[in-house]
Amino acid sequence: MNGNLNANGLLLKAIASEWQGKHSADVVICPPFPYLAHTANLLSGSEIMTGAQTVSEYEKGAYTGEVSALMLADLDCKFVIIGHNERRRMQRESDREIAEKFVQCQSAGLIPILCVGESTEDRDNGLYLQTIGRQLNAVFDLVDRSVFCNAVVAYEPVWAVGTGKTATPCQAEEVHRFIRKQLGEIGQEVRILYGGSVKAHNAKDLFALADIDGALLGGASLDADEFLAICKAAE
Repeated sequence: MNGNLNANGLLLKAIASEWQGKHSADVVICPPFPYLAHTANLLSGSEIMTGAQTVSEYEKGAYTGEVSALMLADLDCKFVIIGHNERRRMQRESDREIAEKFVQCQSAGLIPILCVGESTEDRDNGLYLQTIGRQLNAVFDLVDRSVFCNAVVAYEPVWAVGTGKTATPCQAEEVHRFIRKQLGEIGQEVRILYGGSVKAHNAKDLFALADIDGALLGGASLDADEFLAICKAAE
């Protein structure tokens, strides 16, 4: 929940002007709801795609303040972040609600970016894989694993988000391998991102790991130079 029309415009123009032509890395920007159309307009003509930060688990109805997947599709949105740790913690979104959001996204032709991750307590108590398994299983209860060919998974350890801490290569690789194993036969086809204090100075090392396919960025996305440096590291 950052920015305004003027600040966002300057940021997006700076990013778009430097990210021209064809690239081997896919880039998606997910602004707050009021700026979706503004963002899509400023990015038109570039290879950068737009996404939303969340979505309703309902298709339509009397849900004041909610935004449906079909509405996002109307705005030429391509991706939707679901299950972000802040939504799980602050809005008390349950595993089941997030799984229902996943279904709504795919029903509307959108690509869900499913966030999973453990708290500090889970990490310290050795329960992190159980937590991530539970979050994935909530989705598996509603859909076949094969639909993840049209989805993205993002591992974001809560203890590393916005704290300046980053999972060690060993920690990140362990969890990413676990996620691929849980996805079964299609595990190697699914893009799994890492999110947790990714910066320009550590992006290259993270992307060099076999099971990390990209990054889910927070604060680093608010600085054009930092954001672009990470995008270039992904190539």
